[in-house]
Amino acid sequence: MSVGEEVRDTQAPPQQSLGTAAARNLATTTKSAPQMQEITSRWLLKMLPWVQVQGGTYRVNRRLSYAVGDGRVTFVQTGDRVSVIPAELGELPALREFGDEEVLAELARRCEQRDVAAGEVLAASGEAADRVFLLAHGKVAKIGSGPYGDETELGVLADGAYFGDRSLIDGDAVWEYTARAVTSCTLLTLSRADVYNLAERAAPLQDHLAGLLSIPQQRTNRYGEAAIDLSAGHVGEAVVPHTFVDYDAAPREYELSVAQTVLKVHSRVADLYNQPMNQTEQQLRLTVEALRERQEHELINNREFGLLNNCDYGQRLQPHDGAPGPDDMDELLSRRRGSKLFLAHPKAIAAFGRECSRRGLVPESVDIGGHHVPSWRGVPIFPSNKIPVSDARTTSIICMRTGEAEQGVIGLQQTGIPDEIEPSLSVRFMGIDEKAIISYLVTAYYSAAILVPDALGVLENVEVGRWH
Repeated sequence: MSVGEEVRDTQAPPQQSLGTAAARNLATTTKSAPQMQEITSRWLLKMLPWVQVQGGTYRVNRRLSYAVGDGRVTFVQTGDRVSVIPAELGELPALREFGDEEVLAELARRCEQRDVAAGEVLAASGEAADRVFLLAHGKVAKIGSGPYGDETELGVLADGAYFGDRSLIDGDAVWEYTARAVTSCTLLTLSRADVYNLAERAAPLQDHLAGLLSIPQQRTNRYGEAAIDLSAGHVGEAVVPHTFVDYDAAPREYELSVAQTVLKVHSRVADLYNQPMNQTEQQLRLTVEALRERQEHELINNREFGLLNNCDYGQRLQPHDGAPGPDDMDELLSRRRGSKLFLAHPKAIAAFGRECSRRGLVPESVDIGGHHVPSWRGVPIFPSNKIPVSDARTTSIICMRTGEAEQGVIGLQQTGIPDEIEPSLSVRFMGIDEKAIISYLVTAYYSAAILVPDALGVLENVEVGRWH
């Protein structure tokens, strides 16, 4: 066989029928609607009861409360040195509403840094309290005595917390619990002696402290609200106490927030390329999906009204062992009545499942609209990837009571707006420009309100990277 004959034998045989690539030019393909990976279940939007807000503002009226200075303190770190931001000292009850920046700066300079190891006792129950501790980093457990003399944990404090603040204005203050470092901690301490030494030279601080001592002690209930005088169980002609319910003179108002975008579609696309699917409708559908995703993100993370940022500091808990365990979820539930739902990142739900498996527990699931959702104590745990996970692999778990009738968490919206296509979401035609591009303004109005502080609780600093 010659070389030429060998080459002819290896060539492909001539095509005898129409190929599939050419045949597709005459065929009608079956297409899917445009897909979008960003779409999630958005359980928060589904489970929140939405309240109609006329005028764009919702006012939360509450009983007058005397609880003050219950926030957290912010620090600045430079290398291994930590300092408190002077204005943040105003979070301490003794310095609330004290606005002299120079004096606050001097107090901040007088704070002494202290680094402690895990297990070290910072303050012992019954001893005199003469300083306030500002916790920059780490965890501190508050240890009390049980009914039989054994130790019992009263709570865990974490970054930004403070304790011992009463000692700044009460010379007879004593520690009501033992403070022990759970992890290595960095703290700042400010002594009562330093505060009063400065007050002798700074008249504004001296006047402020004197004013605090002269204010009569207000009668409150255990929530810090002005007390209502009542009488019960009396007999005969006892004098019935007189009372009234005082209201907060400056209630918080929530204005509806907005999320907007301008959708642009070329008129040629809108006119010619509408079979089998309408291009404008599909563009709008995906835009609305993205807008709703952003809405849920804002309801969780917005600084003004987001759930994570507006949870009362008294309702923020720390996990006892880092990973979210059944004990932590029970503690979160115990802080409020009628809890309706948990909201957690899927990684946090997985971490909770691992802790349950380690203890031989199997959380039950509940049926929510045909979906099987994990639960704890009958309260469903809904996933949400909008709850952030930090670089340290920590996140938060939210627990809430919902509804106006239950004094819970509610969503705010206004229906009936012009060009509305969904509740509180409108699409408005903006015209066609000289390039034949059609513009639509897509707008969503929303917000959220926490009617009373215990309606919402957060389990913070939950570790999701621990494996057993």
